[in-house]
Amino acid sequence: MPRFLTPEWVASFNAALDSVVLPGPGADAGLAAADGNFSVAQEVRGGPDGDVRLVLSVADGHLVLDLGPLGDPDPVDEPVGPPADVTIALGYDDAVALSTGVLSSAEALNAGRIRVRGDLSVLAAGQEQLRAARQHTAALEADTTY
Repeated sequence: MPRFLTPEWVASFNAALDSVVLPGPGADAGLAAADGNFSVAQEVRGGPDGDVRLVLSVADGHLVLDLGPLGDPDPVDEPVGPPADVTIALGYDDAVALSTGVLSSAEALNAGRIRVRGDLSVLAAGQEQLRAARQHTAALEADTTY
């Protein structure tokens, strides 16, 4: 069972979506994400393995995660695509709550539990893509330890 936000978890997530082509973002995606190519970074602090940076890159219907230590100029894997269009900063407990569906991104943002830099419309498009991918990552979600 992979542990959340570890290289094994990211590899399992990417493997689950390897051959999947997701629908493009909806009409409300905003200009930055309208062409279906964008990236969302999460800077997660206070995790069991320290602070990490997770980058969700979407390009031509394919979704890929990339993980590296926060602040490391050379992440574990080279990021896919351009630098993140939007960055979310949050604590590990809130990242777990978002991942498990206990907390929605709107609730977290309204409560001040996350900080966001960049284009908020990209954040909405990223959530839309993750919802579309959920059926393909359900087994990983069930097997993930936190």
